[in-house]
Amino acid sequence: MKKQLSAEQAATLLGVLKARFEKNMQRHKGLKWTDVVARLEANPAKLWVLDRMEETGGEPDVVGYDKTTGEYVFYDCAPESPKGRRSICYDHKALEARKENKPANSALNMADEMGITILSEKQYRQLQQLGAFDLKTSSWVETPADIRKLGGALFCDRRYDTVFTYHNGAESYYAARGFRGALRV
Repeated sequence: MKKQLSAEQAATLLGVLKARFEKNMQRHKGLKWTDVVARLEANPAKLWVLDRMEETGGEPDVVGYDKTTGEYVFYDCAPESPKGRRSICYDHKALEARKENKPANSALNMADEMGITILSEKQYRQLQQLGAFDLKTSSWVETPADIRKLGGALFCDRRYDTVFTYHNGAESYYAARGFRGALRV
């Protein structure tokens, strides 16, 4: 599959990302759009990934800058868990374990196909410092190997102005649960 946008697609996506960046300056204080766009234009494959994030309802936005690597960090900033990534179980092992009523995919499979990483609990909590997310939905988060080995997986949401972390069987899936991803450019 071609992992590069046409010039027209890239221009459209950059327009969407710029508008979101300017509307939500509290997410990236001290960062300049001109620096972000220069980095994006130098990395067309990453622009393709951001387009996948956008297409699935993630509303990606810059949430940080890594001074060590020189990379900008994007997270899915949609108010609720991205619509195009819901009703999925946690990982491929869980998907294969379901004998009946299998979901279409898993969070880790989709993230890998898109070229992003699923948010860790720490990253999810960082995101929640930038706004109120998942007030009606929930999002799978990276699950420690020892929990996953026992069949479980973690998810988070925000209720009562508090971020909660919960557990479920990794094979479970719900219409209101998806996942949020991160991308470094």
